[in-house]
Amino acid sequence: MADMMQFDLVSPERRLTSVQATEVQIPGAEGDFTAMAQHAPVITTLRPGVLKVVTASGTDEYLVTGGFAEVGATGTSVLAERAFVKADVTAELMEDLIKEANLQRDAANTDVAAKYADDLVAASAQIQG
Repeated sequence: MADMMQFDLVSPERRLTSVQATEVQIPGAEGDFTAMAQHAPVITTLRPGVLKVVTASGTDEYLVTGGFAEVGATGTSVLAERAFVKADVTAELMEDLIKEANLQRDAANTDVAAKYADDLVAASAQIQG
């Protein structure tokens, strides 16, 4: 059996999961990466995307809108700005998140806000497609 690590996903509203995982696929701001047991320590920011958690019972998927991931040899913690179980994400929710991001982009008029909105559109396509 593969090495296991502790994985925790929390948002300001609630803890979404706390499980033993074999790997966690993370949408990092600098690109997607996979954390596994014995991973070198790293802290990174997240971009909007789908986070996948592989456990002994299968793969669970979550939509995250941003936040931070802390990876270490024995565990990974994700502190998400917002997080949703993928199965609970509706087209209406994605439309609302994208609309909100576009309003922020238009108000801020920055490349960072534009990338955030673009990443949410890409996450929507990944979830719905």
